[in-house]
Amino acid sequence: MFNTATIRELVTAALRAGVLAGLLLTAAQQIRVIPNLFHTEVYEGSAPATIIANLGNGHAVHDWHPAYLERIFFNTIANISLGVGFALLLGSIMCLCGRPGCWRTGLLWGLAGYITFFAAPSLGLPLEIPGTEAAKLADRQSWWLIAALDTGFGLSLLAFATTGANKFFGAVLLATPHLINTPQPEVHSSVAPAELTQFFIAATIFANAVFWLALGGLMGHFYKKKS
Repeated sequence: MFNTATIRELVTAALRAGVLAGLLLTAAQQIRVIPNLFHTEVYEGSAPATIIANLGNGHAVHDWHPAYLERIFFNTIANISLGVGFALLLGSIMCLCGRPGCWRTGLLWGLAGYITFFAAPSLGLPLEIPGTEAAKLADRQSWWLIAALDTGFGLSLLAFATTGANKFFGAVLLATPHLINTPQPEVHSSVAPAELTQFFIAATIFANAVFWLALGGLMGHFYKKKS
């Protein structure tokens, strides 16, 4: 199924879709997420030293901050890299299941990616604004990986399984991560007000929805079935 020509087409489509989706994510973040982070840094800088020292599990906050243009540049590079990587993953799964016929079908794949890699893990690990006390990074990463894998396999069984038993197993996989206790910090604290945190969460949800739907739609357009 994966020959030289197929891999070349996949990589080309992933590069196009990943770059465009990454740039779109950067634009969405500049409108809503990044301004919110600037406000957070004001509170973070004015917090008592004892609170700042405890943030991030004992890692002190550094005085250096990237300049505005540096932040945009490095954020754009990171978003494009993220977009290309996820586009390659999404395109590989598309190829195994049959290429989408158009961008509309690609949107469904993007929605599945959004649920798998963002929405489902966020139910157990709520989005955290910088300056918020969090559980150990290794514990959060492990739980996130379990949630993403179970959600991905669960959705695939619900969508493609031909027997009721397999579909039921898919539903069980979707629920399993949320039956496990998620990692929690010893003390819940934040230097930013609750209103700022809620706005940050809403902005991040919006930006990621734009990213994943765009990535799926673009992959459906660039990697569609041959006529």
